[in-house]
Amino acid sequence: MFNHEGSHPHNELAGYIEKYTGMDGTYSTSIPALHFIRASSETELVHTIHEPALCIVVQGRKLIMLAQECYVYDPSSYLVVSLQLPISGQVIQAAPERPYLCLRLDFDKHQIFELIKPGQETPPKKSDSQKALFVSPMNQALLDAVVRLVRLLDTPEDIPVLAPLFTKEILYRILQADQGQSLKQFAVSGSHAQRIAAAAQLIERDYNQPLHIAKLSAAVNMSPSSLHHHFKEITAMSPLQYQKQIRLQEARRLLLSETFAAADAGFQVGYESPTQFNREYARMFGLPPIRDIKRLRDSLDFGTHET
Repeated sequence: MFNHEGSHPHNELAGYIEKYTGMDGTYSTSIPALHFIRASSETELVHTIHEPALCIVVQGRKLIMLAQECYVYDPSSYLVVSLQLPISGQVIQAAPERPYLCLRLDFDKHQIFELIKPGQETPPKKSDSQKALFVSPMNQALLDAVVRLVRLLDTPEDIPVLAPLFTKEILYRILQADQGQSLKQFAVSGSHAQRIAAAAQLIERDYNQPLHIAKLSAAVNMSPSSLHHHFKEITAMSPLQYQKQIRLQEARRLLLSETFAAADAGFQVGYESPTQFNREYARMFGLPPIRDIKRLRDSLDFGTHET
């Protein structure tokens, strides 16, 4: 148990993360959607498919890249990812005596739907959609709700009843903040954002198949030009770039976890040309497949994917 009296919220959260991690890595907690991340040194750029989540750094600093856009967040801010996105992340401030400490709270669109009552939806605008990733200044109401959630780790018997309530409050606080519309747009029936979310899901499902924009746009009831425009507004990349990132990350996962030759992994994720696969893989990860995998396997940090 921690002494909460007079404790600064970030210090208190740091104490919990240190207690439940101890070593570098990503850790699950007894609250199913809550994860703790620790890194005692700065890291290389890590590529991942990020699920919808709230991320709060309580110590240190993190750089996130979405396509060509960069975001930095630290204890004065928080990150929200509201749609599954291929991103890159790098811890840029950490030291053994003051490690990077972060918590991630996963959520899904149904939890957002529950907070938006029928008739209270913001009508979908015909103008530009909002990015499905944002960094906002931390506010006290959100931080207090997060602290209450994390304190439940001291009383596991309270988790089944209280964790859903505190999580609901946390999501409510995000929705009420300045950039809440970025999250809310996915819950508005018939919005461009909802259709782009459906398109992204279809691309992810069939990532190893040829991408036909006309077919995809028809499936989500949008014109090809509208699909391309709003897809880029929301994800910072075109549908083809989105598919490419998913393909290459999956190929890397296959190469790491299976006994795949590079050409076979490329073919498995949808590449017909080994040359094109090697070229695009090296462009994304900095090295050709075989050298990249060897470097990863030799690295002491292999297997640590903090968010």
